[in-house]
Amino acid sequence: MFQDPLIKLLLAPFSILYGMGVSLRNFFYRNRILLSVSFSIPVISVGSLTVGGAGKSPHIEYLIRLLRPYLNVSTLSRGYRRKTQGFRLVHPQNKVEECGDEPLMFKRKYPDVLVAVSESRSFGIPKILQHAPGTQVVLLDDAFQHLSVQPGLNIMLTEYSLPFTRDYLLPSGRLREWRNAYKRADVIVVSKCPPDIGQAEREALIAEIKPLPHQKVFFSSYRYQNPYYIFNSRYRVQLDEETEVLLVCAIANTEYLEDYLTEKTESVRVMAFEDHHFFEEKDLYEILRQWKAMTGRKRLLITTEKDAVRLEPHREWILKEQLPLVVLPIEVYFHFDEGPVFDELVKSFLLEFKV
Repeated sequence: MFQDPLIKLLLAPFSILYGMGVSLRNFFYRNRILLSVSFSIPVISVGSLTVGGAGKSPHIEYLIRLLRPYLNVSTLSRGYRRKTQGFRLVHPQNKVEECGDEPLMFKRKYPDVLVAVSESRSFGIPKILQHAPGTQVVLLDDAFQHLSVQPGLNIMLTEYSLPFTRDYLLPSGRLREWRNAYKRADVIVVSKCPPDIGQAEREALIAEIKPLPHQKVFFSSYRYQNPYYIFNSRYRVQLDEETEVLLVCAIANTEYLEDYLTEKTESVRVMAFEDHHFFEEKDLYEILRQWKAMTGRKRLLITTEKDAVRLEPHREWILKEQLPLVVLPIEVYFHFDEGPVFDELVKSFLLEFKV
């Protein structure tokens, strides 16, 4: 998002035009000129009002871990920046260009879960049921704006560092819709909270969001685990105050991750690329150059799980250069002892679901 007030002012007319277009589309859906489809199985949507960085995929993964021991779970996403079109089932041996990084990450971590991509969610769900009629719940990744599907449970994320209440419409801000679209949500999760968020901040943010009577607000953070070697997850390393880190990532917002690594290690250098960037040969040689420029006794080259699936195709080069590339896994947890409350809310929705 642009920080300069003058740039925001100059872009404001374009934001208004963009907002008018969004309002017209929403008007069509509200008045049934365009129709939303509901399905005979539970559909849970995880999305946000903003572009990138809210933590949708880690929260989808939280739901996968919560539900897969009991139900046949399928996930559906667009497969952002893939070079294919239409509906596709994702397989562990796929290339990232075929299905996108996050769907491929899900499939490799949870091979028993059906993972699919489709530009059209309303078309993709029937195709999932065609391929896997035993599916008991579908998780929609980044589908808050896809009004063609009416989810049974609509979860909206908003970042602690910049909640939707303080943001602006594209292109002067990051909002994909007007702020009042939050009213469509059943659950609002304030994501990427600091570990020490207090009760006073919680209450202040709830007052700022102004949830409707039916809406429940939760607060979540990431719990980082020990990084593992990219080509052998059984080999793990521990971060400490003597570790010098080169962080290579192509995610929407690196600040939260940088703060964690800065607290845990001696120093952190960051090589940040555009979100979902496909790494090329020139990128690899620049990574190697910066790696060799580091002089610490204990050095680590760290990336995220999402970036790892885009670096994995360069396996031979990474092995040849003997780069100690490790992957930093994350898990979502909820503050104020409300993890069980969130879990119970999801389970109650599923138990009470009626066709």
